[in-house]
Amino acid sequence: MVEITASLVKQLRDSTGVGMMDCKKALAETNGDMEAAVDWLRTRGLAKAAKKADRVAAEGLVGVATSGTKAAVVEVNSETDFVARNEQFQGIVGNIAKLSLDADGDVVKLGEMPFPGSGHSVSAELTEAIAKIGENMNLRRTEVVSVGDGVVESYVHNAVKPGMGKMGILVALESTGDKAALSALGKQLAMHIAATNPLSIDPEDLDQAVVARERAIILEQVKESGKSAEIAEKMVDGRMRKYFEEVTLLAQTFVIDGETKVRDAIKNAEKDVGAPIKLTRFVRYALGEGIEKVETDFAAEVAATAGVKA
Repeated sequence: MVEITASLVKQLRDSTGVGMMDCKKALAETNGDMEAAVDWLRTRGLAKAAKKADRVAAEGLVGVATSGTKAAVVEVNSETDFVARNEQFQGIVGNIAKLSLDADGDVVKLGEMPFPGSGHSVSAELTEAIAKIGENMNLRRTEVVSVGDGVVESYVHNAVKPGMGKMGILVALESTGDKAALSALGKQLAMHIAATNPLSIDPEDLDQAVVARERAIILEQVKESGKSAEIAEKMVDGRMRKYFEEVTLLAQTFVIDGETKVRDAIKNAEKDVGAPIKLTRFVRYALGEGIEKVETDFAAEVAATAGVKA
């Protein structure tokens, strides 16, 4: 029996583009014979799917699932919005969202989990779907949020069906108070987060590299005004306070009433909840954010297909 080494698996993956787990299984089934392993993948439609793996997948769906005081969010990408409206794809995303509750925010672990009723993994299910539907698909990311005593509220924006759409938000609120009132507040906060896209709960949670870069940019802008060093420093501090108000959740103006700061809205809600409330975490997934999309000239594509110049 030939030892199936990591380098052997990588070699097959590099030559076919198929996922690591499928490559490992192919090599095991063919006793390490590389050519036979490629054929094994081809007979199962996996190599065909791999041909599509280099195509940009920035559409798809964000799915959320909740269970008691725990909730999870997952992003599964496809190449086109048309596939996102496909019932088979939606079914896959729904199942993956439920599984993600037990993945601890680990996308690799999620990909290796058994897909319900299939006899294979989540990654293998997506690979099969690629071959059937004809588009590249990608399990991109997942996160899990939980509380000890309180609620984790979810909100899906532009939902195509319950629990999945173009954006998913989770909000964790710790409190011993009334859970119905707490859930109502959580839903409002989630809608606020969808609209404003805060970077963190408060300034202390911000990435300090981002803060330093923002301060450096503002300092350069102030220097060009010709102000003295002392005045320039005060101007920088003032603009940084404004920056924190714009990008940190608790300092933002609550979009629900357009007047109250979020921190004050939470404090005011304690009367209805009947106990102190602490916002411990939020997660905001917007479909395709951060993915570099290839811009195509559709008219040129049609012209090229017809054999004429656009």
